[in-house]
Amino acid sequence: MTAHVTGDERDFPAEQPRTAAAPEPELNPLQRLIRQRLAEQGWSYGEIARRGGLPRSTVYTLATTRNLARPPRPATIDALARGLDVPVAAVRSAAAESTGLHYYDQGPAGREDPADREKELLIASIDELTPENRRNVAALVESLRSRPLPPAADH
Repeated sequence: MTAHVTGDERDFPAEQPRTAAAPEPELNPLQRLIRQRLAEQGWSYGEIARRGGLPRSTVYTLATTRNLARPPRPATIDALARGLDVPVAAVRSAAAESTGLHYYDQGPAGREDPADREKELLIASIDELTPENRRNVAALVESLRSRPLPPAADH
């Protein structure tokens, strides 16, 4: 960077601030992941959006919103993972932690559990249910959990 000195004033390039920048607040895990990939790959928000099939505004919002109210929908997480060229589990975990949740991906590497789609659907749909429907689903889940498990088959 070059600066032209005239007396005590410096003429810095336009992209550099003239005063010390205020410290940036701590980034949430999803912001860190997006910004890390931007820096590593030299991509723009638009490039990530194009690669993942997302609106640029969605990528920008996820990269700049410090306090997410809830994780993005599963389809958005899948698209963002494509755009960032990272595993879906990495985006899912970062998105969950950004909202104060902790996601633990315990499936074996390289193998997708067929029940994952059902879990994602249940988790993603909970906010769309009415309070009465949530109570009904919770009662159903509780009744299923309290049933004895069938004996394991020996192979």
